[in-house]
Amino acid sequence: VQLQASGGGMVQAGGSLRLSCAASGRTFSSAGMGWFRQAPGKEREFVAGISRSGINTYYADSVKGRFTISRDNAKNTVFLQMNSLKPEDTALYYCAARYYSGNYYSTDPQEYRYWGQGTQVTVSS
Repeated sequence: VQLQASGGGMVQAGGSLRLSCAASGRTFSSAGMGWFRQAPGKEREFVAGISRSGINTYYADSVKGRFTISRDNAKNTVFLQMNSLKPEDTALYYCAARYYSGNYYSTDPQEYRYWGQGTQVTVSS
């Protein structure tokens, strides 16, 4: 599956952005999807994940209550709605896909085989 992330930009603290990740190729609806981010000098970290059907979602503690992940399988797209943004949310954001059997839950980037190119989010104070 090929992934193309978009929607990043610059925003002031407290603002909102909506990231999109369009998929093509292998059946999108069969993939668990995740959003990760990487700030300069830091390791890539998990942000949010969603199961194949979209029924199950899970978040990093740092974004819980502010970010919402969703998907539209008819449009082969996953979204990340980011509200109440903070300067510490500044990072390059990646979408990723994994094809799994069994547990939908995974925060480990090594379990995601397919990655988009990243979209930059910058939050100013």
